[in-house]
Amino acid sequence: MKTTGDQFLVKKINKSIVLDTIREHSPISRAAVSKMTGLNKGTVSSLVQELIDNGLILEIGMGKSSGGRKPVMLLFHETAGYAIGVELGVTRVRTILTNLNGEMIEEDQLPLPTTDSERVIEVLFAAIQAMIERAPSSRYGVVGIGIGVPGIVDEKGQILFAPNLAWEHVDLHTLVSERFKLPVTIDNEANAGAVGELQYGAGRSAANIVYVSVSEGIGTGIMIGGELFRGAAGLSGEMGHMTIEANGRKCRCGNKGCWELYASSSAHPDYDFKTLLRMATEGEADGIRGFYDIGEYLGIGISTIINTFNPELIIIGNQISRAERYITSAIQQTVAARSLSYHRKQTTIRFAQLETRSTLLGAAYYAISGFFSKDRATLV
Repeated sequence: MKTTGDQFLVKKINKSIVLDTIREHSPISRAAVSKMTGLNKGTVSSLVQELIDNGLILEIGMGKSSGGRKPVMLLFHETAGYAIGVELGVTRVRTILTNLNGEMIEEDQLPLPTTDSERVIEVLFAAIQAMIERAPSSRYGVVGIGIGVPGIVDEKGQILFAPNLAWEHVDLHTLVSERFKLPVTIDNEANAGAVGELQYGAGRSAANIVYVSVSEGIGTGIMIGGELFRGAAGLSGEMGHMTIEANGRKCRCGNKGCWELYASSSAHPDYDFKTLLRMATEGEADGIRGFYDIGEYLGIGISTIINTFNPELIIIGNQISRAERYITSAIQQTVAARSLSYHRKQTTIRFAQLETRSTLLGAAYYAISGFFSKDRATLV
């Protein structure tokens, strides 16, 4: 009898379920996988053998007996391949290498001497190539590259507009894909940060999250029901460019009074972030006051987020997390004064558990999830 398309699809789905169960709960026995998934033991044994043959599952010996024969335990083979996560910033390119569980193996960064797109892409290529060369030998090698960028990205991975880089219509996906011949995912850095915190950080127990990425600019990643909210054209989240000062300073985006002009790590008119942080750490009044002002403006924008989205969790991340101790009270006081009480009562505000690596790990997760969605890895 010929295998029908429906039968093949069911097998693919079941195989994915088995692998996900082993990834999440390993070491685990076949019997436990059967119980958790509801699949019969024969189906589980067959699918597990295929995953072993694919190099994604390992048998690691006997587990404890619950009264009968000791079970053979299964372990997800997290080093069967590796993923690269990239954060393209305004002043530097950061890269990490992770295993297939999203655990960081290597980390590096290269400075950007300019925002000229051709020169930045040269540095980006060098950073990715260096990380590829640092990947240990494995069955699947580097399975993909995820990149978070500070700007508006369409569904094809083209950067439509990145005001802090002064880029428009840069087809970064095509450039990186053609250079490395690997699967590439490109997204806004705040979206990637939201995914990173949801998968590996402070957002693991929440479904409705707004991740606020604060570095040279501000971006937001909005998670509703555990899924990214992308908007009608996939371009949502540019809350750094909402107006908070009607007659404020001119922004690179063309607007006036944008939130990121007053609440980002580059918001202080006299000191850069590194200098301001040193001053605050040393107890200088100007440094402490500077961060308090930034915290107040962050609180104004966060109040709008609370009133608009009523999220259960707001996560503040990226570079500004290094100044947590100096901005927390200003944020809390401003949010208490400006947000609606019923909305505020249901919202928790936290700093990113992954600190400055939320985007990097979220970008790596894009590469990992892309690998596991491909037929060649798990579903054949």
